[in-house]
Amino acid sequence: MQSPLASNSKKLNAGRGPVGKTAVVGARDRATGHVAAQVIDSVDAETLQGFVTDRTAEGARVFTDGEAAYRGLPRRSSVSHSTGEYVRREGKVKVHTNEIESLWSTLKRAHKGVYYRLSAKHLQRYVDSFAAKRNIRDADTIDQMAAVVASMFGREITYDKLIAGDRGLAVDEFLTLVGGRKYTTAS
Repeated sequence: MQSPLASNSKKLNAGRGPVGKTAVVGARDRATGHVAAQVIDSVDAETLQGFVTDRTAEGARVFTDGEAAYRGLPRRSSVSHSTGEYVRREGKVKVHTNEIESLWSTLKRAHKGVYYRLSAKHLQRYVDSFAAKRNIRDADTIDQMAAVVASMFGREITYDKLIAGDRGLAVDEFLTLVGGRKYTTAS
């Protein structure tokens, strides 16, 4: 689990950190490789722990960074990036957040190299797109193409709807076919 700050909503001369940025939280299932990510309004304990409990099986082991908001999660182990700790062992288990960091790295490379600016209004669409690509990357080419084509049905967005309101098109939920499984994600 990790919640990087992914999008500048406007340039502020307030130093480093979360000022003027939109938070994104994500998780990766170590057994299946499936990732889930979501734009969030707050990085408080209720929001972050709610994201975790909604996406983990009861009794599952959870690995996080040192963010204080994760304290209190059952079966949680963490690494402290602020002190230079990125991986450590607890018996036979490696405690780290490297796999979800890989998703953030891909998203940030796209932000700097392709999109240049990701508005908070459309950030969830970008996050959903990158999570879906990550979830099908191990599939063969034909299955990847089939998943992409299947996810296009019912997804047309007119320009008027795209630019309307604070968050654009109000889509309650959409389905992305990934490797023969359906995942429902709120946007």
